[in-house]
Amino acid sequence: MLGFQDETWWTRLAQPEVHAWAGDEPLRLLPNERGGGKEALACYGLLRADTGAMLLRFVEGRPVSQVTEDYLGWLCQRFAAQGKRVFVLAWDNAAWHVSRRVRRWIGAHNQRVKRQGGCKIRVCGLPVKAPWLNPIEPKWLHGKRAIVEPDRKLTATEIRQRVHEHYHCEPQEPLTQNAA
Repeated sequence: MLGFQDETWWTRLAQPEVHAWAGDEPLRLLPNERGGGKEALACYGLLRADTGAMLLRFVEGRPVSQVTEDYLGWLCQRFAAQGKRVFVLAWDNAAWHVSRRVRRWIGAHNQRVKRQGGCKIRVCGLPVKAPWLNPIEPKWLHGKRAIVEPDRKLTATEIRQRVHEHYHCEPQEPLTQNAA
């Protein structure tokens, strides 16, 4: 199973720099007015090469090594249940991808799979500063344009709902960043 993985931030604010087709009148978006609270939501995503489906998990917090491990574990459980034995993971060089902690987790995971069965992970790193090589990047861009709200700030629930509807994927509980 080949998958292209990346993280993105879904902003809750109106986005005046986003361009869209709006018919006769141009779309005018309100300027960002930052207030208290979270202005964006982090989300892990995987684009499956075999089906084109997106597997998404939002994050309570930000992408860090521990959350990456939780996301990879969730993916491997799903793939093992589908009878997949090897998961080829293509991703960039984000700090939480190449961290010593994540590399050790992947090694330990693969050893556990060797003994007990499941789905192994084979990492295929993408070149530095070459985001166009990851097919999930345009998916993120189109999704952000599709869910934008020009007139008001969206709630976190509205963002999650719109993202799941846009990508036709089932909502999952958000991953949580544990306090260190």
